[in-house]
Amino acid sequence: MGYVGQRPALDVVLDGLRRLEYRGYDSAGVAMVDGTGRLAVERKAGALANLEQRLEEVGTERFAGTSGMGHTRWATHGAPTDRNAHPHSDSSDKVAVVHNGIIENFAVLRAELESAGVEMASDTDTETTAHLIARAYAQGPTAGDLSASVCVVARRLEGAFTLVVTHADEPGTIVAARRSSPLVVGVGDGETFVASDVAAFIEHTRDAVELGQDQAVTITRDGYRVSDFHGDEVAAKPFTVDWDLSAAEKGGHDYFMLKEIEEQPEALANTLRGHFSGGSVVLDEQRMTEQDLRDIDKVFVVACGSAYHSGLLAKYAIEHWCRVPVEVELASEFRYRDPVLGRDTLVVAISQSGETADTLEAVRHARTQHARVLAICNTNGAQIPRESDAVLYTHAGPEIGVAATKTFLAQVAANYLVGLALAQARGTKYSDEVEREFSELAAMPEAVRRVLATVEQVRELSRETADSKAVLFLGRHVGYPIALEGALKLKELAYMHAEGFAAGELKHGPIALIEDRLPVVVMMPSAKGRAQLHAKMLSNIREIQARGARTIVIAEEGDETVRPFADELVEIPAVPTLLQPLVSTVPLQVLSAEIARTRGYDVDKPRNLAKSVTVE
Repeated sequence: MGYVGQRPALDVVLDGLRRLEYRGYDSAGVAMVDGTGRLAVERKAGALANLEQRLEEVGTERFAGTSGMGHTRWATHGAPTDRNAHPHSDSSDKVAVVHNGIIENFAVLRAELESAGVEMASDTDTETTAHLIARAYAQGPTAGDLSASVCVVARRLEGAFTLVVTHADEPGTIVAARRSSPLVVGVGDGETFVASDVAAFIEHTRDAVELGQDQAVTITRDGYRVSDFHGDEVAAKPFTVDWDLSAAEKGGHDYFMLKEIEEQPEALANTLRGHFSGGSVVLDEQRMTEQDLRDIDKVFVVACGSAYHSGLLAKYAIEHWCRVPVEVELASEFRYRDPVLGRDTLVVAISQSGETADTLEAVRHARTQHARVLAICNTNGAQIPRESDAVLYTHAGPEIGVAATKTFLAQVAANYLVGLALAQARGTKYSDEVEREFSELAAMPEAVRRVLATVEQVRELSRETADSKAVLFLGRHVGYPIALEGALKLKELAYMHAEGFAAGELKHGPIALIEDRLPVVVMMPSAKGRAQLHAKMLSNIREIQARGARTIVIAEEGDETVRPFADELVEIPAVPTLLQPLVSTVPLQVLSAEIARTRGYDVDKPRNLAKSVTVE
């Protein structure tokens, strides 16, 4: 985060970093320039609280300016230590730089600097930029011009990055630059902000400006100027943030994830709102014609993590409703295997942040192959939506907990909207059928509320399961992706060995893992909607119980046939088969969060993870 204004910059920056700490918390640091042109830098490994304690120890007199910046780090190059924490300075301590992303050609740049006699003080790729900017500012055509110096260095960098830079000789000015990594400007009254997320400055202003690819911004208390990396001014795109500070606060809950689990009915309703009009499903931004949609003969879904699991559910819905083949790909693998794409291929890119590096590169590869791209995203103005032919925003609001909860359910709902939009365009569903499916989808927020009213049983179950060394998850049909998602949540939050399996694969190897009292969570298909699969799953339960497993069964209300085979039965509302994941996911979220809390872990900030993965 960067700030230039009239108030004490240290207070503003630290407040902003608290709201950004979920993005990275291996270390933290600040840099301030006072009115006399002195640069003060302090940084500390570990949580932001470590930095705040350090500032109390050294005193904050050196940080009394009204211009400054700060950073919370998720380590890429160099261990999370004091010496590798940001900001990084040049040899003269005139320039300070914070950086998100990875500079892929840093080794070449570092060798160049070291051959010129520069001694590096860290193991990071970031430090090279501080020395390069200092050199450009001191000599050559950009001497004495911080904005031009940042731009000339940015042109040399390869990879994905956001840089925020301050210089002791230009107090009251901060320059930032971005390529494939998020950066947004906040515009206040006599103050201006830059940050990787609007949550950093939402307390002060809801007026924001999005930056495009390969753009830089210079901010002062009087405003901002946006340019490309050659220094030519470009038009900026202002927008207004549609949520306020209270949406980013815990609201009395012990941790953000619990708050966000309980916000899921509202997140679902907001995602669906306004997407059925005049008897048709409508998208948010569409630069494809109805004929373009009719011509689609294959769909690829690309995503990472929880978004990938939502994409697996999209496959079931789109193939069922549209009769068009769907492949679901991990975005990190997609472009490296040379997929067969063309003008009649639709690539659905799912990313909560809209800045996920692997997904963004998959989108760019798809565009080079002339495929159509539809983005599903929770962040207005992010890079992936900007580079796509159509967008469907999941209006889930800010999600502070690193593990996806409400954004995952919103993505599932959005995927189903895409399926209905394709079905109506291709004529595989009549308008009354589309309306019926949408109506069933619109009833899901209330079904999720019913689940949330009964989670105390799951919390107690979590405490009983917390000492287990592993947990397995089984599912069939749409229950299989949810089994994968449940296992991912437990790995993310509780650091336990957890695996999700398609139940039919049990006898092909995984059953060897079953041992006495091993918890196995079973996603039970509907006895009415999928009777054949229900019977097969009962057989799977018998197989694992015979080998001593402890079965935790998630089944729809009224399913009495499964009760004798469940050591623990968690009931969920009976809903249409394709929509069951919207209710069956919720108990798994609570299970993982409560196990993590029982084991003494930070539920909101699991180790080694960051909310937005903006590096490949």
